[in-house]
This record gives sequence, structure tokens and C-alpha cells, in this order.
Amino acid sequence: MRSDRNEARSALRALELRAAAEDDTARIGEIIRDARRRMRERGSDQWQNGYPAPEDIARDIRRGCGRVLCTWRCPGPYVVVHRLAVAGEALGRGIAEEFLRRIAALAAARGTASFRIDTNFDNTPMLRVLRRAGFAHCGTIDYDGAERLAFEKALE
Repeated sequence: MRSDRNEARSALRALELRAAAEDDTARIGEIIRDARRRMRERGSDQWQNGYPAPEDIARDIRRGCGRVLCTWRCPGPYVVVHRLAVAGEALGRGIAEEFLRRIAALAAARGTASFRIDTNFDNTPMLRVLRRAGFAHCGTIDYDGAERLAFEKALE
């Protein structure tokens, strides 16, 4: 339990607070609509009158006072692995870690800033591989309607 709390704290520290940009407007709108719906479902009348409206968000961004807290730690180009499987007869030999290491080296050589990957919360073998390979837990993402754990590793 203590390790879960430490991991959660570490993931929170990894979040980046930055000034909101025009490119963030659509996602901010989605987040606000979702929050508005949750408040309504709880019986709250907060934000049910249309505030904050898209123009409120745009004004905050223009004034430089809007902020977003981002999951990913490294801005810029990234490489992602969507699927990774190891043959049964090769299990336990470090094949998955070596695959990730070589992909990271290839991406770094091409000037890519980071390596991102996600997995299911119950994929314990992959979670161990990601920890050993130096990936940091950055939060959760929604993938095809299911919540997945997101990880990132900065490339040098």
C-alpha cells in the first residue's frame, strides 16, 4: 500500500504545469463539459448556466492566465509502442527490455524527445518491464473506452 502511495505521489510530481495555449482549447472544452456533467449528476448547479464558455477559456489563454496540468513530461516528438509480445520459449531472458532499449536508441538517434507506452493496470509482467527499463508512470489515458496506465521515458 505504501509503495502505491509513493508511486502516486511520484506520478503527480511528474505532471507539468504550463500556460494554456490555443491548441489546448478543444481539450479544455471536453474536460469542462465532462466536469459539468459530473456536477449535474451529483445534483450541483455549478457551471450549469453555460459558464465557463469557450470565449471565457479563449480570453484566459489570450491574457496568459490559463494553466493546464499535463500528463506527459517531455514535450515534442515521441515514439510509442502499441503492442509488444514475447515468444513463450524466450520468456525470462530480457527480450522485452532489450526490444524497448533498441527502440529507444533508434528513436533517440533520430532526434525523438521521448518514448511513450501504455498498458493495462493488470499486466504485471509489462509493468515490471517498464519499471526496470526506466519508464515513469505519468497517469492514465483513455484508450478505446478503457482506462490504461501511461508511461514515458525521456530519450537522450
